[in-house]
Formats: sequence, C-alpha cells, structure tokens
Amino acid sequence: MPAPTTSIGKFAVAGATGRLGRHVVDVLTERGYQVVPMSRATGVDVVTGQGLAEALTGVDTIVDVASWHASEQEAATEFFRTSTRNLHETGRKAGAGRIVIASIIGVDKATAGFGVAKQVHEELNLSGPLPARILRAAQFHEFVGQLLDWQQGEVAYVPKWPSQLVACRTVAEALVDLATDPGAPAQPASGTPIPEIAGPRKEIMSEAAGLLGARRGIKVVGVDDPGLPDAEYAAGGGLLPGPHARLAGPTFQEWLATQP
Repeated sequence: MPAPTTSIGKFAVAGATGRLGRHVVDVLTERGYQVVPMSRATGVDVVTGQGLAEALTGVDTIVDVASWHASEQEAATEFFRTSTRNLHETGRKAGAGRIVIASIIGVDKATAGFGVAKQVHEELNLSGPLPARILRAAQFHEFVGQLLDWQQGEVAYVPKWPSQLVACRTVAEALVDLATDPGAPAQPASGTPIPEIAGPRKEIMSEAAGLLGARRGIKVVGVDDPGLPDAEYAAGGGLLPGPHARLAGPTFQEWLATQP
C-alpha cells in the first residue's frame, strides 16, 4: 500500500468503536493516516453534538459508519437524520472537505424498516453541504451471529435469503480505499452506480447461520417467510451485489475458521 499523501490529511471516524468502525480505524492507522476516533466512548456524540466540533477540528475527511442499534424504522431514521445533519454542518464549519459513508446493497429498493432509514441516510448525505461518497456493502459475516443473538433458546429461525456475505475487515479496506482515492468523484455522477463491496460467492443466510449455530449448540431452521420488512424482495436476490461490485474474500466458512 503506498504511503499516504499530505493532500488526504486527517480522518475522523464516526462510530469508531462499532462493529465496522473498529476495523476502519485499524486500516487507516495501519496505512499511516492520522485518525480521530469518534464515539460516545471517546466523548463524542453525533446525535447531541457533544464534543463534535472539537473532534472535527483540522479534519479533512469524515468517515461515517455510526449506526442505530435496532431495526425499527422511525427511530433509526431519526438517528440518521440528526447525525447526518450534525456531521455535515459541524464538518463544514471545521473545514472538512468531504464525508464518506457505509450503506447496504439493495437499500435503494427498500420499502420498510431499517432499509428505509438507510435510504434517508444516503439521500441526506448526497444533498448535504459536504461532498459525499457512498459505499454499499453486503451483509457482514458478523451479522450472522447477531441473527442468532436476537433469538432465545436452542432453536433459531433464520431466513433463507441469498447474500454475498462479506467480512467487516474487507468492507473497511474498501471504504478506506474510497475515502483516500483522490481520483474518486466527490459525488456520484448521475446514472453512475454507487460502489459496492461484497463477498466472493453467494451464500444462504440460514446455511451460514447453521455453521455458526453448530459451534454454539444452537439448531438453525431456515424459513421462507421470517415476517421481516421486504422479505420477498430479499428472498428474490435483492441483497445480492450488482455486476459492478468489488468482490473480496474471505468466504463465511474461511472467516469462521479464524474466529475464536
């Protein structure tokens, strides 16, 4: 990896202690960039704005991977609406040059739930005062464990949705590539597909969960109708990447073999 150039400058990472944010901070640091981790644990709250102006002082690029902790549409939408406004307005005043955000493959077709909240997140960034770059990612390998965590007991019911599951570390690397590429457009041109990152092959969510469930002593049952928003769209391949997507390993099974 080439040494960072002085034109790229200093990065602030919103959601720095989260599932994806920790990897983004690691990748930036490993590549020699100056990083300001932002989370409530570091005294920065993107919703209330506490500590935000101080954290963004001298920052050139904001990487926003902060997320809401639940899938309820209204609360998640309000979180993204408020945090996006604060990051853009405070970032502009601090002299930041752009913001880069992580989103989800297929979110442009969402009609309910968390997907709609992420739709709003994208739209607000593209219409905000700071130039915005977006990277849409497939479901994380780490998300499979979350699906099991949400359910109680020794049996977990997981949708049979196809997805090209991808590791958080892989997404972080692609996000940093986008954030540090001086040649990438500040805003996606009209008609140009938004960049995507996904795993190397199609996986079925319930089958991946079964591999993890075997480790945890949990029986996984694949279901066709999980009663979740946009289930029919997801079951029909709506979460799969487009032909322009960047594909990168490891596969879920390869990743699982490296986990303690």
